[in-house]
Amino acid sequence: MKVLHADLGLTDFNEVWKLQKEILGYKQKNKSEDIIITNSHHHVYTLGRAGDKNHLLLNDEELKKNGIAYYEIDRGGDLTYHGPGQLVVYPVFDLNNYYLDSHRFLRDLEEVVILTLKEYGIEAGREEEFTGVWVGEEKICAIGIKLSRWITMHGLALNVNNELSYFDKIIPCGIFHKGVTGMKKLLGKEIDMKELTGIMLGNFKTVFKTGTIENITPAEIEIVFKLNLTEHTSGN
Repeated sequence: MKVLHADLGLTDFNEVWKLQKEILGYKQKNKSEDIIITNSHHHVYTLGRAGDKNHLLLNDEELKKNGIAYYEIDRGGDLTYHGPGQLVVYPVFDLNNYYLDSHRFLRDLEEVVILTLKEYGIEAGREEEFTGVWVGEEKICAIGIKLSRWITMHGLALNVNNELSYFDKIIPCGIFHKGVTGMKKLLGKEIDMKELTGIMLGNFKTVFKTGTIENITPAEIEIVFKLNLTEHTSGN
């Protein structure tokens, strides 16, 4: 079973959210390959369905002054941050191809990240009470998904080279008593995002037992899923 992969570079969150919804809509009506979208976003806070806006410590004027977008969205989970230098991964998967178990899907996303970090010498794991991936008492990867007819949207956000101070302006995922970390902070150096993405895709293949993962261009997404993609990608 072939899976497609497209890297969109640095993107506007809202446009890629729309893109995921269009791909999901197509997949609900047509048999097609699953796709993994990788990208980073311009500065944005997103609030999931179970979230509390009081966990955002900035008002609308402060968001605008700091150039940070804000969206209330349709994934599970609470409030999180996305920004340049973070690896955000959206697997739009039809779970009929794997298993019909949303909790297992979340655990498998965590496993992909844990295996990836291990290759960099970072020992990461799970917290029993919280979804995501942790290094000690600090969260390194947030995970939140949406399921519609067993097709997934949204995914994971791994802190790599991104500026962590943006998390100071929120209560990440509504968790008051734990911190946030990133790969650059832990390793003391910039991480090659292209290399990291390749390692993570290999771990998707291992964990989900997919066939080949085939790289396609943003323009080819339009062809595969019969979309008008131009407005969705801004590039680096």
